Amino acid sequence: MWNIDELLSALNIDWERLCGVFVYDSQAPMIFSSGLFLWLFAAFMLVYLLLRRPTTARLLFVTLFSYYFYYKSSGTYFFLLGLVTICDFFIARLMACTVAAGLRKAWVALSLFINLGLLCYFKYTNFLGEAFASLTGGTFTALDIFLPVGISFFTFQSLSYTIDVYRKEIEPLTNLLDYAFYVSFFPQLVAGPIVRARDFIPQIRRPLFVSKEMFGRGVFLIVGGLFKKAVISDYISVNFVERIFDNPTLYSGVENLMGVYGYALQIYCDFSGYSDMAIGIALLLGFRFNINFDSPYKSASITEFWRRWHISLSSWLRDYLYISLGGNRKGRIRQYVNLIITMFLGGLWHGASWNFVLWGVMHGVALAFHKCWMTLTGRKRGTQSHGIRRFFGILITFHFVCFCWIFFRNAEFSTSVDMLGQIFMQFHPQLFPQLLEGYWEVFALMGLGYVLHFVPDSWERACEKGVIRLPLLGKALLLILMIYVVIQMKSTEVQPFIYFQF
Repeated sequence: MWNIDELLSALNIDWERLCGVFVYDSQAPMIFSSGLFLWLFAAFMLVYLLLRRPTTARLLFVTLFSYYFYYKSSGTYFFLLGLVTICDFFIARLMACTVAAGLRKAWVALSLFINLGLLCYFKYTNFLGEAFASLTGGTFTALDIFLPVGISFFTFQSLSYTIDVYRKEIEPLTNLLDYAFYVSFFPQLVAGPIVRARDFIPQIRRPLFVSKEMFGRGVFLIVGGLFKKAVISDYISVNFVERIFDNPTLYSGVENLMGVYGYALQIYCDFSGYSDMAIGIALLLGFRFNINFDSPYKSASITEFWRRWHISLSSWLRDYLYISLGGNRKGRIRQYVNLIITMFLGGLWHGASWNFVLWGVMHGVALAFHKCWMTLTGRKRGTQSHGIRRFFGILITFHFVCFCWIFFRNAEFSTSVDMLGQIFMQFHPQLFPQLLEGYWEVFALMGLGYVLHFVPDSWERACEKGVIRLPLLGKALLLILMIYVVIQMKSTEVQPFIYFQF
């Protein structure tokens, strides 16, 4: 008889390397499009289905898996997720027991201090230190601070809960496990969408039920999200966009312009692809999330763009920041100022850098200008333009958004100026045929990506219904086919999602 050591040796398995796969690796955080996640999710689903009736056991299992998922993304910083969860759960309970308005304000202020304090420390300490040093003429040595993945998302999500409890729009939860489940739910944990408590909490204790429509739509969104992220976004990024933005002066203006168009598609496919996969995975687990992207480049105005782009963040900023500042209740000038302040802070939310601040301010000014224009022309809020007017509205809005993406993508203002200089002073359109020949695969994917983005919504709904009607084997084959395509297209290591850094 063999002993255990001889048996393991006979199996010829590098157990140390195998165990290392399940340990946090800062160079390879776990994401939805990675092979490890696909295998773990398959095992997770088997246990999840076995626990479909004991609700508490199922919630505990999903919460533990979610914490492991976050550990694989940010290492030991998962304790921050636990800290936010425990603090906001008990703060909300204390608010519910408090009658005095002043004390209730103190509790919600404590929640703001904890959540925004963590966000400011991990995200803005070095930025603020450098800004203060430059203003005072001193020096600042940057601290070695690791930015936990998704901290902006789960702090905003937890804050929405305590603010809603303070406003008496929802009742606080009485079970800590339920709240931990809500905050840590892994599909949207590290890159959104930001799920509101009022939408998600009522679903927590419902009996587990996944209809044919939910399952089919979930598969459709996962397949579409994988295609956007791992096929279009990753390929055009690695093979074209990164090269242009890394050294814009080495390329002509036409190449820089194509790089900007490429980045506009890349960031959309990257982030909306993640959101689609998150919403699709949640549907497979029996939970519904609101849509986070709605073909934003079809927008005919900057206001419409922000109703279609990153909807969960833009609605969060509107409900908890813009309205708190006074919204449009204190006159038009104050409304314009509130819009600029909101977008300034929205830009800063994306990262501790002046390029994000500038990006946010430009969008804020554009929103204020559009509101002013709507007032001067007497057009009512929500009025849709049509025909040639809408065509030019879409064209102008898209190029304004692309212009702003230049400053969003480049960390240095000088690099953005260099890129714009190449576009306006060194365009050289005669190089376009040569560019097209050299990067035809990239341009083919870019063309496909933009065509799919601008097709009528009815076409997408028809495709979705087609996937829903497929038998289970057909859905499985579709998913396997997409995984095969992703493997064939992958030319480098799996690219992390862009919004992991935010």
